[in-house]
Amino acid sequence: MPHGQAPVGVGPWEGPWPSGPGAEVYDQQLLAEGDRRNVVDRYRYWSLEAIVADLDTRRHGFHVAIENWQHDFNIGTIVRTANAFLAAEVHIVGNRRWNRRGAMVTDRYQHVVHHPTVDDLRAHLATLAGADGDGVPLLGIDNLPGSQRLETMAMPERVCFLFGQEGPGLSDAARELCDGTFSIAQFGSTRSINASAAAAIAMHTWVRQHADLDGDLAWRG
Repeated sequence: MPHGQAPVGVGPWEGPWPSGPGAEVYDQQLLAEGDRRNVVDRYRYWSLEAIVADLDTRRHGFHVAIENWQHDFNIGTIVRTANAFLAAEVHIVGNRRWNRRGAMVTDRYQHVVHHPTVDDLRAHLATLAGADGDGVPLLGIDNLPGSQRLETMAMPERVCFLFGQEGPGLSDAARELCDGTFSIAQFGSTRSINASAAAAIAMHTWVRQHADLDGDLAWRG
């Protein structure tokens, strides 16, 4: 009996290789050796550049930003979730270096932008003007009094979620620059939930309100 998990992905391409219109998306090395990457079946044998280009044609209207003053280990997991929900961009505020292990290589497919300060992030979001001419608003997660309830708020279609460090939460500078804050309802004894879990909840709330769930581009894993 074989031992261990079954191989992920597919082996070398069987039969004649793809040719003609549309064949430029395929990676010849993957066709020859197989594709063991953690990608959905639609992108099997596609080159990294072709996958990113296709994702860019349909990215969602939300951004995710994380303050990184203490090399937070949650950042990699947040990047992976942002890729799953197809965020427009992920923003790292503070230290440029972050632990990529939790991203599981998804940072290659996700636009990750670094900003030295929250002011720089705000300036960047202001350049992303929509049809109304306004930039992308910045909403922070903060469980202090005055925050809106995520469960009942009307989520803007164009928005950037800002998350603080695990433990201290948003910095004072971040709170001052946010256009608003929201909190996630909790019912147990703990004061806060994990930052990457909070980010996933926020992103999925956006998906439930704004994403196209009826087409064939909503993967089921």
